[in-house]
Amino acid sequence: MSVDLTNQALQAVELAKAAGADEVAASISQNRDVTFEYRDGALEKVKDTTSQGLAIQVFAADRYSSHQTTDLNVERLKGFVAEAVAITNALEPDEFREITPEELFKDRPDVDLDLVDPAVADISRDQRLAWCEAIDTVARDHDKVISATAGVYDGSSLSASVSSNGFSGTQHSTYCWYGSSITMMDRGDKRAEDSFYVGGQHIASLPEAPSVAGTALKRVLSRLDSEKGPTVKATMVVDSRIAGSLIGRLLRPANARRVQQGQSYWAELLGEKAFSDKLTIIDDPLIKRGFSSRHFDNEGISAKVLPIVEEGVVKNLYVDTYYGRKAGMVPTTGSASNRRIGTGEKSLAQILSDVGDGVYVTSWLGGNADNTTGDFSLGIRGHMIENGQIGRPVGEMNVTGNLRDLFSRLEMVGNDVYPYSSTLAPSLVFTDVDFSGA
Repeated sequence: MSVDLTNQALQAVELAKAAGADEVAASISQNRDVTFEYRDGALEKVKDTTSQGLAIQVFAADRYSSHQTTDLNVERLKGFVAEAVAITNALEPDEFREITPEELFKDRPDVDLDLVDPAVADISRDQRLAWCEAIDTVARDHDKVISATAGVYDGSSLSASVSSNGFSGTQHSTYCWYGSSITMMDRGDKRAEDSFYVGGQHIASLPEAPSVAGTALKRVLSRLDSEKGPTVKATMVVDSRIAGSLIGRLLRPANARRVQQGQSYWAELLGEKAFSDKLTIIDDPLIKRGFSSRHFDNEGISAKVLPIVEEGVVKNLYVDTYYGRKAGMVPTTGSASNRRIGTGEKSLAQILSDVGDGVYVTSWLGGNADNTTGDFSLGIRGHMIENGQIGRPVGEMNVTGNLRDLFSRLEMVGNDVYPYSSTLAPSLVFTDVDFSGA
């Protein structure tokens, strides 16, 4: 199958060259996605979709354009590609637009990333129903439950990429996720809700479905009798389940595009001690069974381990070829893969005991962060930390500050890495954080 896709991508490249393109990159993908959802004891949604598509990038006389189609019929593809080349020739030239240089294709790793589980393709309807029923039974096993949704999501992705200057590669992965979202009756007309889902490329690596539902139920029960939190300056403990999202906000402007456009507070940080020495972030595309593992990125740049921050010192940014040329920066990779966050030695329970009193954040509820300045305001919910223990649930709170300043006050990191994410982060502890609430 991958050979067929490679041949189709190569055909698209040849058609574009024949139509007058100087250089061409093409990628063809095939995906299957299956959804089974149970709601309140009954099957509510079944979806099984397959899709395919071609993405082509055309370079002609310092001009560039990209095009996509789902129609891979050979005759119609000729017209599509010819039109793409014609459109490109009509655009304004851009001297920085060039195909990925051949030298960036070199030294591609061949380590087995183990991203494909053949068992995923063999999941039966009965198995999906059995998982849904097992999750649903546990999720609704409480008299305060108003509604519960159990979901099973699985599928596969296969792609082949080819360029006119010598690149050729395929990527193949599978996935399977399941879990539950639960809503409970709270005081008066209030509702409490939460969820828990697990996933991975391999079915055998997942915990049993009933235990996943049990975790979701436990999380909702912990939200009952939630109150508006206080306005306070306090230590903030960020749960490992949501720590990756905060890391993502920190790194959002850490790329050549934002730097070149003057929209990044990372612009002057390269080589500087910008954050707490407790912060280490490694972009690692070579983690076995990693959610974003790969042998090459979407430009064909060969994958390699890339330190972003080491003990607070900024080592690298995400630099693609186009904005790298514009900003005078050496390409690294234009897109993130897996991110490994440096860990500590203490469990969450030990961290809470050391903190004594503060705010334990378990969910982000919207908000924003400015890429240029790092200023942020985020809605949160969680629990007060009281005498070293998880205390009363709180919500309707905001946390505000500056991301660079916040991560300079990273005081502790846990050993409790959350495994169901491409950002492998532990619990994070920040001092002197401003909360607004009651």
